[in-house]
Amino acid sequence: MNLRLRVLPQFGHKRLQDVERVDLQRFVDRLVADGMAAPTVMTTLLPLRAIYRRAVARGEVKDNPTRGLEMPAIRRNIRVIPSPEAAEALLAALDGDDRILWATAIYSGLRRGELTALRWEDVDLAQGVIRVRRGWDQVEGEIAPKSREGRRNVPIPAPLRDALLEHRMATGDNGDIRVFRSASMVAKAVHRARKVWRAADLEPITLHEARHTYASFMIAAGVNAKALQTFMGHANIAVTLDLYSHLMPGTEAEAAGLLEAFLARSAGVDLLAQGDDDRRESHEHPRD
Repeated sequence: MNLRLRVLPQFGHKRLQDVERVDLQRFVDRLVADGMAAPTVMTTLLPLRAIYRRAVARGEVKDNPTRGLEMPAIRRNIRVIPSPEAAEALLAALDGDDRILWATAIYSGLRRGELTALRWEDVDLAQGVIRVRRGWDQVEGEIAPKSREGRRNVPIPAPLRDALLEHRMATGDNGDIRVFRSASMVAKAVHRARKVWRAADLEPITLHEARHTYASFMIAAGVNAKALQTFMGHANIAVTLDLYSHLMPGTEAEAAGLLEAFLARSAGVDLLAQGDDDRRESHEHPRD
């Protein structure tokens, strides 16, 4: 859609080798000046980047003009990130399909469109992964992921696996069936949940904030930034770091503590190994 609506009207009349980096930079700058959000600017350039990567690999062009562009920084205000205990309380207040939907959002980090399009054939409970293979557009319906990175495998933690297993038994075992019964059901989920949570005196969250909650849990659990980028389906690690670097260990005291713990563990392993060698030598060459 980005290629058809935005890129082709600007560059469709040109040959690939005639498009220069300065042309693309002016295009990016114009999108920003027109008020386009930074994430949308990045996704607009994704198809063009893919075209040029392929053209360079095939020797059709010598240079990739999409490299080195100055892109707008992605800055988003993350309003609510509930603690694990608060997340459990939010889920406990819900029931039925809504509880499963929000559990999937909080414990897998899928986008709303990915939740809408999720089929049972994408959920591998035996292997413990959700295979994200499609998204959802309000106009076009089911669509392919917007980027190569959007197609990914996401691990299923035990609380989510149990909930999905129960839900699958209740809805049937047909792989073509979507996990959540309709796009309307997902679209109105925030409205329904907000009413329940406010009645229970709980701080409401959105599905997008549930996605941020998943990221914060993964960081707290020790998942590294590159793995998190993969699980979140971000186009590049810069997006992940821009959004979540403030949640990652980074102060001098934290860094020193991590290094000291690593060195202590390494020293302990070395001492154990030395002790084993001494005992082995004593056994092989006993003293008279």
